[in-house]
Amino acid sequence: MLLRSAPRRLHLLRPHRLRHLSAAALASAAPAPAPPQAPTEWAEAPLASVRPATADASLFHVSLDLSAHRGLLASHAAAGQFLPFQLPATPYPIFLAIASPPPSPGSSAAAAFDFLVKRLPGTPSARLCDLRPGDLVHVGASVVGRGFEVARIANARDVLVFATGSGISPIRSLIESDFVENHKTGVSLFYGVRNLQRMAYQERFDDWEAKGVKIVPVLSRPDGQWTGERGYVQNVFSRMKNIVNPSSVGAILCGHKQMTEEITRVLIADGLSKDRILTNF
Repeated sequence: MLLRSAPRRLHLLRPHRLRHLSAAALASAAPAPAPPQAPTEWAEAPLASVRPATADASLFHVSLDLSAHRGLLASHAAAGQFLPFQLPATPYPIFLAIASPPPSPGSSAAAAFDFLVKRLPGTPSARLCDLRPGDLVHVGASVVGRGFEVARIANARDVLVFATGSGISPIRSLIESDFVENHKTGVSLFYGVRNLQRMAYQERFDDWEAKGVKIVPVLSRPDGQWTGERGYVQNVFSRMKNIVNPSSVGAILCGHKQMTEEITRVLIADGLSKDRILTNF
């Protein structure tokens, strides 16, 4: 179902576990790690589908047929991992977060990886979005990256998830894996974009909420009919209440650098350990 205005009121965290957000954000964010290394082995696979993912076509759904590469499929072990792409006439590979969930043991899931690709004119990602189903692309022979190390927050009773723009891609992988069911957590997703025309996966929101995920859409430049949260994810979160017991909460971040740095500072100032704040790189 597409959003047209604010969703129904969402209770973000259990009331007995809340307090006002600390005014100070004293601790600095950890430095960004080095990007993944380019693979030494490559595989060739056809695109299964390429289509717009948003109303303004700023994001595209791209699906890669891996029916001939079962080993590559099996290397996807954690939500948040990446697959390298080497596109024609591009000087360097690009690393795309896998949007589909890791395969479950014995599952009959489609032999494909899904991606959410930002179409920036003149970039390799735009070239990928301009290809057609059946076109062959070179990809790494296995996925890279550790993904979200959810074992670090296995005891969390509440999980705060923050995503902006195409950063929602690996978050979809996480939500549609067995993370929510296995950990029996209360998951709140703060998802920020410019406007509804740039918000991907709206058609999946009902399914996500049925899993127990409470979704808070945040628009930085909405039209006049929008009555939901306005501004930036970090500012919206800072206006709300936060946790009483940091040891029972985990956080997962993916998106713009400024958002991840500011949210990290706020969470640490409120007592959350850096070890309980997860990124996928």
